[in-house]
Amino acid sequence: MASSTVAAGAAQAYTYTRPSGLDGGLLGLSTSGGTTTTGPRPHPHFFSGLLTQAAPAAAALLALADVAQTRYHQPRPTSFRDPVVTCNGDRLRMESFSACGGVYARLDVLEPAMDGDVHERGTTNVDVNGPLREALARVGGSDPLHLAVGAEELAVTTMDGAVVEKKVPLPDRWLRGFAEVQVITAGFDLRAELKATDAVRFMRSMPRRQREALWAVPAARTLRLVPRPAKGAVCLAGPDRLRTMMPLLRFARALRVYGPSIADGASPVSSVWELELPGMRYVLTLSPQHSRGFSGEGAVLDAISTDEAAGDADLIGALLSFEPRVEPDLLAERSGLSLARTKAALTQLGTSGRVGFDAAEAAFFHRELPYDAARVADLNPRLRSARALVDEGAVRFTADDTAVVLTDGGERLVRFEEDRVTCTCPWWFDHRGERGPCKHVLAARILRSDAEVAVEAAR
Repeated sequence: MASSTVAAGAAQAYTYTRPSGLDGGLLGLSTSGGTTTTGPRPHPHFFSGLLTQAAPAAAALLALADVAQTRYHQPRPTSFRDPVVTCNGDRLRMESFSACGGVYARLDVLEPAMDGDVHERGTTNVDVNGPLREALARVGGSDPLHLAVGAEELAVTTMDGAVVEKKVPLPDRWLRGFAEVQVITAGFDLRAELKATDAVRFMRSMPRRQREALWAVPAARTLRLVPRPAKGAVCLAGPDRLRTMMPLLRFARALRVYGPSIADGASPVSSVWELELPGMRYVLTLSPQHSRGFSGEGAVLDAISTDEAAGDADLIGALLSFEPRVEPDLLAERSGLSLARTKAALTQLGTSGRVGFDAAEAAFFHRELPYDAARVADLNPRLRSARALVDEGAVRFTADDTAVVLTDGGERLVRFEEDRVTCTCPWWFDHRGERGPCKHVLAARILRSDAEVAVEAAR
């Protein structure tokens, strides 16, 4: 967190005082720079104690690391990318993103699986290296595992002041994906829940080489895979992207699947697959298509296109303190904002990585990723193009609900129809709004919002 990406696709440097390791029953996870309730820290010390479920915890952490190293689309070797870890007090959340940007993984180690002391709340990166992965693969049995996340004995330099520095490629699409997935999944509901034996049977029956999207339809105690969307179905785009769950099935207690409402003939959409483990949850969120990363989905564009919620987001963000579950009603009361404005502010915070979304609890949680809202906005070419159109005076409203946008391709007509916006450009024709708004819609919204702000200021 102390370091930052300096250019598109540039390497981000993580500095650790020593490598993470597993030695004598102590799993020591070294921390890089992070943000805590008391401010930035170079090597925060979050937790020391026991993981009461050693084998599933080690297997799940290894699965999380495997996602970060995997390119599911057009596979090729990639370097390690260190997971993001947040201590929310009663739980540890560990997050990673696949190298191709199409799979988001999270391991929630909950209070029943932790027995120790929380020293601080906050977010950091933790070192995951080759020798640690090999050691995690050998953990078995039911004995508890000692865990230190940034323990003091790890957070000191050696006598000669030596440190461990890792530089890893951190593509811009990885950063954009982290923001997109939180906004997308916030609208999901639980669609199916399978008990342990049924979950194992279903997971082991899935096709391995299927790349096209399938649809999982609840059927009695299990899920049935069909080739076409149907009401109540959940999209499964690339079953092979769930393969990191396979080694965890021996610990599984349940499988839960989340997704949006599906109608007959719907296009592929994202989905959330949650494996319940003893005292833990291992969660995978899949993009709508095997070849499609989250970075291009455009779900965040509406939230970051105008300044309408920016001030509210700053206020709400100042009230957050790494809560495991953000309560909008309480935040609204503390901030003096309406509930609607508070929820809009949380969405804005999600676009900058300051909150994540937990489908299991249908709630946001506070964490801090190593980038800010301005950087996310700069990484979106559609938003940059839309702002350029506004600055050039290429947008004009011919009626309250109709705008004309002049571009190199000619005039584009944008219509606002209640909660739906349409455009006459090829992008909208191809995607019908399913991959976020086009630059013309964004430009019209920016101009409309600026006008509303000016009217409000004049009153």
